[in-house]
Amino acid sequence: MEKELAKNYAPQDIEERLYAKWLNKKYFQAKVDKSKKPFTIVIPPPNITGQLHMGHALDNTMQDIIIRFKRMQGYNALWQPGTDHASIATEVKIIEKLKSEGIDKEELGREGFLKRAWEWKDEYGGRIIEQLKKLGSSCDWDRERFTMDEGCSKAVTEVFTRLYEKGYIYKGSRIINWCPVCQTSISDAEVEHEEQSGHFWHIKYPVVGTGEFLEVATTRPETLLGDSAVAVHPEDDRYSHLIGKKVMLPLVNKEIPIIADAYVDREFGTGVVKITPAHDPNDFEVGKRHNLPEINVMNDDATINQNGGKYAGLDRYEARKQMVAELKELGLLVKVEDHVHNVGTHDRCNTTVEPLIKQQWFVKMDELIKPAVEAVKSGEVEFVPERFDKIYFNWTDNIRDWCISRQLWWGHRIPAYYCNSCGEVTVAKETPSTCPKCGHNHLTQDEDTLDTWFSSALWPFSTLGWPEETEDYKYFYPTNVLVTGYDIIFFWVVRMVFSGFEYTGKAPFDKVLIHGLVRDSQGRKMSKSLGNGIDPLEIIDKYGADALRLTLITGNAPGNDMRFYWERVEASRNFANKVWNASRFIMMNLEKADGLNSEPDALTDADKWILSKANSLVKEVTDNMENFELGIAVQKIYDFVWEEFCDWYIEMVKPRLYSDTDTTKNSAIWTLKKVLTTSLKLLHPYMPFITEEIYCTLLEMDGRNSEDESIMISNWPEFEESYEFSKQEEAVETIKTAVKGIRNVRTDMNVPPSRKATVIVVSESASIREIFENSKVFFATLGYAAEVKIQEDKTGIPEDAVTALIPGAAIYMPFADLVDVEKEIERLEKEKVRLTGELNRVKGMLSNEKFVSKAPEAKLAEEKEKLEKYTMMMAQVEERLSQLKK
Repeated sequence: MEKELAKNYAPQDIEERLYAKWLNKKYFQAKVDKSKKPFTIVIPPPNITGQLHMGHALDNTMQDIIIRFKRMQGYNALWQPGTDHASIATEVKIIEKLKSEGIDKEELGREGFLKRAWEWKDEYGGRIIEQLKKLGSSCDWDRERFTMDEGCSKAVTEVFTRLYEKGYIYKGSRIINWCPVCQTSISDAEVEHEEQSGHFWHIKYPVVGTGEFLEVATTRPETLLGDSAVAVHPEDDRYSHLIGKKVMLPLVNKEIPIIADAYVDREFGTGVVKITPAHDPNDFEVGKRHNLPEINVMNDDATINQNGGKYAGLDRYEARKQMVAELKELGLLVKVEDHVHNVGTHDRCNTTVEPLIKQQWFVKMDELIKPAVEAVKSGEVEFVPERFDKIYFNWTDNIRDWCISRQLWWGHRIPAYYCNSCGEVTVAKETPSTCPKCGHNHLTQDEDTLDTWFSSALWPFSTLGWPEETEDYKYFYPTNVLVTGYDIIFFWVVRMVFSGFEYTGKAPFDKVLIHGLVRDSQGRKMSKSLGNGIDPLEIIDKYGADALRLTLITGNAPGNDMRFYWERVEASRNFANKVWNASRFIMMNLEKADGLNSEPDALTDADKWILSKANSLVKEVTDNMENFELGIAVQKIYDFVWEEFCDWYIEMVKPRLYSDTDTTKNSAIWTLKKVLTTSLKLLHPYMPFITEEIYCTLLEMDGRNSEDESIMISNWPEFEESYEFSKQEEAVETIKTAVKGIRNVRTDMNVPPSRKATVIVVSESASIREIFENSKVFFATLGYAAEVKIQEDKTGIPEDAVTALIPGAAIYMPFADLVDVEKEIERLEKEKVRLTGELNRVKGMLSNEKFVSKAPEAKLAEEKEKLEKYTMMMAQVEERLSQLKK
């Protein structure tokens, strides 16, 4: 029995079945094939703690659209999947789970903790992958990687040792972001800057031996305990006489120098800044220039340490409170100003991050970054949209050495080994058996792990087998496009680019397609705290993955944020229904037709018009997709399918399909099938499930087995010059304009579609008359015509005929055909009585002085507006009655 489409479109009935079929048939699989050109995308690896959210849904839908498009174009398309171990996020989750069981991380010990971590990863780590599959993601799942699998770990160790040997990795004391709760250094990517209400405390620093004071403003008075100097601008005349002198540091009662440094903004505040090298990244740089001592006044838990004197042991905020009170007592607190400023917080625990000087492992960035800058300047790596170049350069121009060590257990352990006898540090790929310096065999590995971004920076090539020269690596690398949100452009993209050049000698990808955030309908960022997040899986369960995908891409422009509206999901689902129902209609007519395997000899103007339109659409959509204008492309497909194909062409051909004598019936059916097939292929990357179900049903009807065929591996449509029918396009557009004109007139006159009228087309142009002659059959249907007459002049047209004008022609319809005059007079007389009553009531109220004097302004204005409206309506009714009674 032939397969047929279900009566109603139900995504729940098809999506799981089709995805299983694709997996079973290995359609997503990419193998080295040198006869084909490769096209590679690496997935931005989601965290193993991850739950699919709208950002993931957008990012992965965009990648899937591109990879499906390229697969259909004949490329050997690889979408490389995998997940990230996400050091801090995962460790936090595991610690929470242990706490719920009454287990302390430290008591468990490193080995015991890591055993639990791997168990956690095995249980929860693949959850987001299963969710991505529900979205329709066509990754080569047989190649799934994990940033801590054996191959990726080998790449990490290789990179660390290489960089160390070149002198690019070193251990030293620099300012880092420190989380006092998680008690680890964290990367810039894990610091969220949020506006907080705070204060500026203005404090007097006495200038030694002068009786003068310097006024300093600070948002963190507690760091005063670690001040090494105060600084002024070298060209600031107000303070030039004090440069080289000293101030007495309040509360600490020690002398520190007054220095000159161009870092100071003399226009901001008092033009004097305190320099605390151990607690501020900018101060750290100033301290290096002036050889200032670096005094850390905080413990790892953000309490004051022994360098804080009598404040030692106090929490940073308690110390602040006591110090401010004391400064006030001493008369050194000038004033306190309210101040809203950006404060860095840890994105995992929301604790305010403390900039601290710490002994950590760092990567020297000054040389490594140069090829990454040049690649974007030369166009070797291109951003889409281009404006993100500026943000990229802003980050690379201000690059600091990268802190890569983390005080965590989950992650790649730093391959550095310390000799317990002589203190020698050995960096090696394998654990050394003896110290190369003294021969001692008691070696201890560094306790720290590497920043998560260290391994994900290698993702485009470590996933393909590097550092081995594997066949996959040689064939699929460099990759072609990276799709990512603008919020991680610096942290991840830059690191992948410089890593690619340093370790492979090549840029890791040609293009970086940047997308924005999915915001709620009010334009707010989706977050747990606002409770405005939307679960993509709920949308998929209710409306289907295709509807979600179409919603996310419709109106989407590279780099721009988009707002999520439920109404748009409904609209996407309605479009899917439209495509389904149109396909069912076409298939029902296909069953009744013969000779569908070859192009018919006689195509009508309508057939040529839709073929030409579809042909132009193929060209435009292909160009848009090549340029990553995915939102523009799908809007064109949507408009074509809904309006041109369904609302116009299918309606145009119905009279031919329903006729037993029309000799062009077969050409109509052939054209319907061809345009439907082309439309489905163009739509497939966006809506893979519905297009596959319809396409495979079509194949079965055509006598081929759908088990061996799929739209996924069909050829992408190509522009065909033989289908350029500009003359027929003009002809049908003329008919459409006429139909729209007729419908507008009928709507204005409230004429129901069931009431047919004689339609007389008058044109002096023989070519226009010919257009209407050739299109009489469908023009009559679309124009609700009982009869169509085509003539050169107005001979025989009734005086009361209603007119619709189009370029080069006038369309006339006898008034009596449109309106039952007696019934219309009766209706208008009733309307006149109603309006008379309304006018009398309003005039009565407005002539009542008591009402006018006491009524609120808004009520008076409302009644005056009604008077104006009813007066105008009465004039229209009387004019219409006058015309009808003639």
